[in-house]
Order: sequence, then C-alpha cells, then structure tokens
Amino acid sequence: MRTTHTAVVVALIGLAPCAGWAQAPGPRLSDRLDGVAAASQTTISDQSDVAVTIYNNDLALVRDRRKVPMLPGEQSLAFMDVPERILPQTVSLRSISAPGSLRILEQNYEYDLMSPAKMMEKYVGQDVRLVNFSREIGFTEVEATLLSVNDGPIYRTETGIYLGHPGVVALPEVPDNLIAKPSLLWILDNDTTDQELEATFLTNGMGWTADYVVTLDQSDAAMDLEGWVTLDNRSGAQYTDAQLKLVAGEVHVAPPPAPAPREGLRAMAKGAAPVREEAFAEYHLYTLSRRTTIKNNQSKQVSLLSASGAAVQKHYELRGSESFFLDKRGPVKDLKVAVFLAFQNAEANKLGLPLPAGVMRVYQEDRSGMLQFVGEDRIDHTPKDEEVRLRLGNAFDIVGERVQTDFQRIADRVTESAYRIAVRNHKAADVDVDIIEPMPGDWAIRDASHAFDKRDAHTAVFRVSVPKDGEAVVTYRVRVTF
Repeated sequence: MRTTHTAVVVALIGLAPCAGWAQAPGPRLSDRLDGVAAASQTTISDQSDVAVTIYNNDLALVRDRRKVPMLPGEQSLAFMDVPERILPQTVSLRSISAPGSLRILEQNYEYDLMSPAKMMEKYVGQDVRLVNFSREIGFTEVEATLLSVNDGPIYRTETGIYLGHPGVVALPEVPDNLIAKPSLLWILDNDTTDQELEATFLTNGMGWTADYVVTLDQSDAAMDLEGWVTLDNRSGAQYTDAQLKLVAGEVHVAPPPAPAPREGLRAMAKGAAPVREEAFAEYHLYTLSRRTTIKNNQSKQVSLLSASGAAVQKHYELRGSESFFLDKRGPVKDLKVAVFLAFQNAEANKLGLPLPAGVMRVYQEDRSGMLQFVGEDRIDHTPKDEEVRLRLGNAFDIVGERVQTDFQRIADRVTESAYRIAVRNHKAADVDVDIIEPMPGDWAIRDASHAFDKRDAHTAVFRVSVPKDGEAVVTYRVRVTF
C-alpha cells in the first residue's frame, strides 16, 4: 500500500534510530559559526523578567531579560524562544549586570524551522532507511536514496524505484541548517563571566482593543460604565508573568512588508486588573498593576476602568439632506428618527480617564429587571473633558414626515423652497427632537414657525418638544444659492 508524502514524513518524528546505525548528535545553533568559540545558548527557562508594551497597530515592544552563563572573550550566543513574527532589524542587546562589558560583533536571525517536509527536502540525493512492519512480513529495513520529493517522495533501492513507501522513513540526524524554534544568534565580545542580558525588540502579531459596557438606568438619565481591554497574541511566543503596558494613540511606523497570515485558536480569559494611566509623548500609556501571562494564540481580557452613576442624556434626531433644496420633491413619510446617548468624560461626571478607541455596548433594564441590549457604537480615542456620543439605532415610536410645500427657481443657481416637517410621538412620555437640516451653498431662512440654531455654516437645527401621543410641526422657507 502506498502512503502519501506527508504520512511517511510525519511517521518519522517519533521513530527511534535503527539498530546498528550510528547517530551523530544534532548540532547546536551556537556551533554553526566557523572560527568562533561556542559559548552557550539561552532558552525561555533562563528568563528572569519580561515586559511587553502593546500598540494599537499589530505591534508590540518586548523586553526579555535572561541570566546567561558566559565566559570572557569572543563567542557565540543563541538566544532562543523568540517570537516567530519578530522584526529582527529592531533587536538590541545590552548587559544589565555589567553595563558596557558586552559588544555585538554580528547578529543573525535563524528562522528556517524544522518540519517533516523541509527535513525530507534537505535529504534529497542522500541515503535514508525505509522501515516497515506488518503481521505478514514482520519488521523490515531497506537502504534507499531519496531522489525527489516533488508531489511525493521517490526512492531508489537495490530492487528498483519506489514512488512512496508503506512504512516510515528514518533519517540519520537533523540537518544542521534546520532549527526547532526561531532564534537570534549573536557573535559577542564579552569582558566578564555570567551575565544578565536584556534583549529588546519589536514584533508583529500583537494588538489590543478596548470594549465598553454601558448599563443605562430606566430613567435614561444615569449610567454605569465598565471598560475592558482585549489582548490578542499571535506573535508566535508566550509571555509568562509579564509586566504589561498598553499605548493608546496613532504611532506612525514605516510600513513593513505584509506578513503571512497566521491562524490559531482563540481562548478567552477574564480577570480584574486595575490599570494606571499616564500621558506619554503624544499618546496615553496604560500600565496593568499586576503581571499577567499572555499565551500564544490567545485572546485575554483585563479590566480597564469602572464608573457608576455618571450622568447621561438621550437625544433624538431627524436628519434631512442637502439634495432636498435643489429641485422639486414629493412627500416623504415614515422618516426614521435616530437615537443617541451623550455624556461628558469628565471627573465631575465620575469619569475623566482618557478613553481608548473601541466599541461601547449599551444595556438597559426592562420592567422585570433583566438587562437587554439596546445598541452599540464605536468611539475614537477620547481625551478627558470631551463629550462621548453614541448612536444606538432608530426610535420605534417616533416617526417623521416631510412635505415640500413650495419650490421656485429664482435664478440659474438660486432656489427658494418651503417645507412642512411633522414629528409624531407615540411614546408614553414627552420627547425633544432635533430636526437637522444640512444646507448647500449660501442659505438664508426667510420665515420659520420655530426658532433655529445655526450650528455651522451648512447646518440649521430646529429643536422641538413633542408631547406624548402627540405631534409637533415645523414650517419654514429658505433661499439657497449654490
């Protein structure tokens, strides 16, 4: 029975060396540089501390400290267990225990990772052993030469050419230009023994977002706010018991080549961890007060903020369009009235912490006391003492109607038109509705039933109070030059 290329190679991984076949030990990374003494290699088990600063744009700064046995003189050091998506051009290394005693002569990033397919590719043209076991024939070994691995392995044996093999393939050793994990390899000039080293580097594959939960009371006048930070680690490494900082803001970086997409499972973990916030350069820096472990291919949530009893206002808006004033229009019925929540992000309103960009989800208790989802909106980075405004959707019980009651073309680019706008409220309480009229070009309202606010050069706003189970009607005439 013929097996596929993948099955043959995968079966190789757990196979013990064949009897009588001398197996040379696999080379260490630090043995690969000719003419340089092999000093040591360091793994994650040597780590004494790790700190991670995560940015909003798929980027993180890692500071990895390790205690490494070293000897004086020129030597190589393999720094293993680094992220697969490390940016090697950003790496720096320094001595913490003896500053100035270490000089980097050369730096390499080894990323040709071991896999069954790559190991087979490295042995093309070389001798391997084909091993098989069955109840019919027992245990057999055949010496063969691997001719090719294109679309499946091809072997030459004493009895002919084999396209695949029903058993497993045994290789004498791991090729010396393959490694199990991405590693940094330095040639160093060291002045002392045993060092505590700190490697600092940037890596892709890490990011964070903010998510907020707003609980609105039944009066629509007060709210509780909880903020969560969601961390996403797809960098290819785990950060154990790490000091974690988050940077909110738009940090500019030169665009790198697009990294290959990486897939993985997402796990969710929650844990309350108060965050300390501070201004940093042109951004805001959030520091977790407790350390946390961020596993590879993991999504983790930590607490960002919590506030209770903040004042909030609900607004209703009926918005028009600039196109209404350019030509004759027929009546428009069943216009949607948008619902907004607004609050001041101020200390006086029991808030006042700079809010990172994210999604705010709003919940409200029904009459039975159960929370129900009522809408969500995305906010941008919001400094303290600024207003936060959320669009929740459209009101069910408030509708509008617009009728163009007159239209005249005064000149080639001048029109005069009149409107009747009705708002009907079917709720059990009075509401205030802002009728927002975007105006094109130069405009002047010549007559109006209600006072209006000129919000900006292109917007007029009529605020009307609509009684419960009642109606409010606004009429006005406007001349527009466009």
